[in-house]
Amino acid sequence: MVKTWVTRQFLFSMFVTCMLFGSLGNVLAQDNSPTDDEVNAISKQLYCPVCESIPLDACGTQACIQWRDTIREKLSAGWSEEEIKQYFSNQYGVRVLAEPPIKGFNKLLWYLPPFSLLIGSLLVIRLLAKTRTNLNTLDSGISNIDNADRYVDRIENELKQWE
Repeated sequence: MVKTWVTRQFLFSMFVTCMLFGSLGNVLAQDNSPTDDEVNAISKQLYCPVCESIPLDACGTQACIQWRDTIREKLSAGWSEEEIKQYFSNQYGVRVLAEPPIKGFNKLLWYLPPFSLLIGSLLVIRLLAKTRTNLNTLDSGISNIDNADRYVDRIENELKQWE
């Protein structure tokens, strides 16, 4: 009886030990490299340095392949998305960013279109209101029957003069 109890105790301790080492092995064996989706998420925000207006994730040039490898390396090293974009903009200028930063002259690029749309909308509304007012005054002048009869008589008299 003692022998079976010792055997069970031994088997249980071996089972627990195997589970612990197996879990530790899984943790150590995990690949810490970034996925293609993570690399492409940053690549979509950068433009090719060689081609014009082609996002980095869609370009197949050797330079873009090297850039994507650099992004993968930086992600593996623990860099954030903003740090990687800042690295490339420092190396190649702001033109490689798909979305320019909102500072300096670039503020004008961000704020001018909505401001222009707002001013244009206000001008169109004002023009429509003025046109509507003019139409209302025209309608009120014609709707007066006495005035309409007077205009008709005047036109008929002038037409008779031409005959």
